[in-house]
Amino acid sequence: MQFRGLRSINFILVHRNDTTMAYDELLVNRLREALSEQPVVEEVSMFQGICFMVNDKMCICVRDQGLLCRIGQQQAAIELEKGNCRQMVHGSRVMKDFVYVDMDELRTSREFNHWINLSLQFNTIAKASKKRKKN
Repeated sequence: MQFRGLRSINFILVHRNDTTMAYDELLVNRLREALSEQPVVEEVSMFQGICFMVNDKMCICVRDQGLLCRIGQQQAAIELEKGNCRQMVHGSRVMKDFVYVDMDELRTSREFNHWINLSLQFNTIAKASKKRKKN
């Protein structure tokens, strides 16, 4: 099955705390469906998009017209070598566990599921972030 027509006309702009986030609503819905079998999933506004926390750990995000996948440093190196994603850089810091995947790499169910599966596999061994205390 191929997914077609997932372009900017499906974008949603969300305003949170005077910050505008743009993301593809159809891609978010596709991700919701893919994660529906997971026992604990939470959606959080993060990284200028919508992030899906699986078992209280950041797993995968929808941002602009693509995914931010947490796949681990070793798998990221493998995928970067293939040239089908790019490394996440936050400020000046390289985030070694994370890669961006553009919509062009998510056209088919097979491509989409590849990234979901990599993210879910790493999620089983990933460490959860420390909870910040609210003042």
